[in-house]
Amino acid sequence: MIKKIDHLGIAVHSIARARLFYEEVLGLTCERVEEVASQMVRTAFFTVGETHIELLEPTGPDSPIARFLAKRGEGIHHIGYLSDNIEEELDRADEHGCQLINEKPVAGAGGKRIAFLHPGSTHGVLTEICSKG
Repeated sequence: MIKKIDHLGIAVHSIARARLFYEEVLGLTCERVEEVASQMVRTAFFTVGETHIELLEPTGPDSPIARFLAKRGEGIHHIGYLSDNIEEELDRADEHGCQLINEKPVAGAGGKRIAFLHPGSTHGVLTEICSKG
């Protein structure tokens, strides 16, 4: 079962530049910066209440985030929902005709397991299901 919105993923060209807005204008604190090699992305996390803001910077020109930035520019990339049972969520989504980008969970930032649902089957929103370790 989905527990809450875990995070909002925001694609940026540069975490170093973007974090100035979050720190200086919004007064948030960057909790950690982490590279997720398997996703070809560097992430930075800020907490607002129970939700995280995840900045996503590509680590290479052929990464999914680099392609997103080239096509759409900086902005909201995905919404991440926290679940206790990611496999159950993927099964339910599949049973209801959602296109799974990841049929099995993969390693994500912060030690979480993640899987994405294609925006073509989720009303235009790239949807991430995540679970703790």
